[in-house]
Amino acid sequence: MNYMTKDKPYNSLNNYYKKIYNSKVAKISLNANFTCPNKDGTKGFGGCIYCSKLGSGDFAGDKNDSLAKQFNDIKTIIEKKWPNTLYIPYLQANSNTYAPLERLKKIYEEVLTIDPDKTVGLAIATRPDCLSEDICKYLAQLNQRVHISVELGLQTANENTAKYINRGLTNEEFINGVKLLRKYNLEVIVHIINGLPNETIEDMLNTINFINNLDIQGIKFHCLLVLKNTKLYEQYKEKPFKILTLQEYVDITTKQITHLRSDIIIHRLQADANIKDLVEPKWSTKKLVVMNEIDKKLRNDNDYQGKYYRDTN
Repeated sequence: MNYMTKDKPYNSLNNYYKKIYNSKVAKISLNANFTCPNKDGTKGFGGCIYCSKLGSGDFAGDKNDSLAKQFNDIKTIIEKKWPNTLYIPYLQANSNTYAPLERLKKIYEEVLTIDPDKTVGLAIATRPDCLSEDICKYLAQLNQRVHISVELGLQTANENTAKYINRGLTNEEFINGVKLLRKYNLEVIVHIINGLPNETIEDMLNTINFINNLDIQGIKFHCLLVLKNTKLYEQYKEKPFKILTLQEYVDITTKQITHLRSDIIIHRLQADANIKDLVEPKWSTKKLVVMNEIDKKLRNDNDYQGKYYRDTN
């Protein structure tokens, strides 16, 4: 189904939710105190070089608080802005299938019973190497109750860049993870990062082409964020690398959208960071400006999602 509008010539998540649920839907980011095999030494890679100490959960709740307290604290803020909202709890920090199945069941069930009348889904951020048949079978069962979506960080299809950023995954492993999730009819959302060191526009378009050939349902676009207390920051201090300007990010992202398969839902156009930890790019704090500039460029150029998509299968 097409969720594009004149103002947003792409399948925006907001329009998608409105048509599916006939309501405003908000995600509530939670921290269930998971870790990650790429950080805890299990795989020996030492973590992705850009990853913060909070494991990409900088806006999730405090892991020392109960999941119910995290959820309700954020819900209270949201309801002041959007009354009568439906919710999707988002297990965001680190790899949220990286635990024995029994622990996962306990956590997921706890989250889904905090506000069952208003909870319409569960979003789970993880890695392909933290998935198994048993986990996916269980998620498929949950999917009969509420909508389950699983988010995977590809970041780039360039395997040389993937090694540089210590992704700790091959493209083949990523593909296999997507196939396993889709075997159980689970929605897959892929994260990518624009502006990784030494990547060209061609590299970033190749990442979109790679995604187009996967059975995925959603995508999140991010600009590269240099954060304090990360390996990337240490490298940047020692030898500064190219940081995308706002205009460069807008130009690249809109071009990617025009090459993106037209059925994929765009969940995010810009990354968030805690301003206290952000080193570069400073413009990334102006999230609405970035989104509006992308929308405006697409409209002014008469472009839209999938305009230049070509099936390469």
